[in-house]
Amino acid sequence: MMTNIDSNIARRGLLLVLTAPSGCGKSTITRAIMEEDPSIMVSVSATTRSPRPGEVEGEHYYFMSAEDFKGKVDQKEFLEWAEVFGKFYGTPKEPVEQALSAGKDVFFDIDWQGAEQLQNNAAEDLVWICILPPTKQSLEDRLRARGQDSEETIAKRMLEAQSESSHWVDADYVVVNDDLEKATNQIKAILQAERLKRVRRTGLADFVKTM
Repeated sequence: MMTNIDSNIARRGLLLVLTAPSGCGKSTITRAIMEEDPSIMVSVSATTRSPRPGEVEGEHYYFMSAEDFKGKVDQKEFLEWAEVFGKFYGTPKEPVEQALSAGKDVFFDIDWQGAEQLQNNAAEDLVWICILPPTKQSLEDRLRARGQDSEETIAKRMLEAQSESSHWVDADYVVVNDDLEKATNQIKAILQAERLKRVRRTGLADFVKTM
């Protein structure tokens, strides 16, 4: 089981972002990591769309008016934000900062554009991992094997994959998912190593004094 190693030494949390073309196994890897380490929080976004049945304020989204959202954009109160089909989505800074200060890691389910905004606004806390397929053909085979998409949709996803993959140069780490278990373990290792970085371990000075 993956744990927060050296938990007796206080540390600042990190922002974890996994980006990948559709079909690269990101959802499966994310689910495995979150199940093993429930201490990782999921970032809650703000949105101007209406709540759907069953959605809870502050748990699924922070719901707000477009006017309020734009006001927070002007005040730079979001770590990242975007407009999607006429609705706004963004990550409020304050709850994330509170989590990081408390030593909690925060997972972001965003694309490369959101990750780039985080690089601009919170680079020192960000760990961006790009997941790539071993080959273009293997990705296309995975999409077909799912049996969920039409030929037209698969062609569109392959074009999107090319665009998504081109941003590997912006990520901190690149993991090639040619084996799901191996790729998952590599990402776990990255997370553990990042947690051990001296700059994140805010309690080291006090710990050393007790030695």
